[in-house]
Amino acid sequence: MPKQVDYEDRRSRIAQAVCRLIARSGMEAVSLRDVAAEAGVSMGAVQRCFRTKDEMLLFALEDISDRIGDRARARIEASGTPESALTLLDRTLSALALLEPEDRTEAQVWGAFVAQAAVSEELAAVLRDTYAKLHDLLAWLLDYGRTTGELRPDLDTRSQARLLLALTEGLTSQVLVGHESPEDARELLRDYAQNLRP
Repeated sequence: MPKQVDYEDRRSRIAQAVCRLIARSGMEAVSLRDVAAEAGVSMGAVQRCFRTKDEMLLFALEDISDRIGDRARARIEASGTPESALTLLDRTLSALALLEPEDRTEAQVWGAFVAQAAVSEELAAVLRDTYAKLHDLLAWLLDYGRTTGELRPDLDTRSQARLLLALTEGLTSQVLVGHESPEDARELLRDYAQNLRP
């Protein structure tokens, strides 16, 4: 009887191999052959999952986008009973900025995909969708802060969510290149959030 192949698991393993290669050597290091070797599968197995390199890169970006959004939402849900809106906002911003040491690989990969999206409409479309979802999450948190009275009642939450998303994205890059430390970046995010209080 032929062996059953879990294609979703294989696609996920291949996406993780793509991300490891990008983190180690940049986007230009990604080839079907190198990804197959990194994932521990044959080149034919990669080609059965993805017809082209672009299709493989698109899947890898969707995978990392989902993980970043899921992690931010998980930090909110893990709190169980509702916490201070500012505490939830702090945790979420830290997750989105990829400031933890274990987030460094994802931050490197995210930066490579953002750069590549400047010349790839398919990647840019995934990023636009991801940014829209993250913006909505931040706007929800800010609205929650207004209802708890922790944030100014006149706060334009949609506009502030855009600014916070841009701030986290910029800090990710600055931490990656060593211009800011993760601790200083966290402090900047906290300071900004404190300025939204009444």
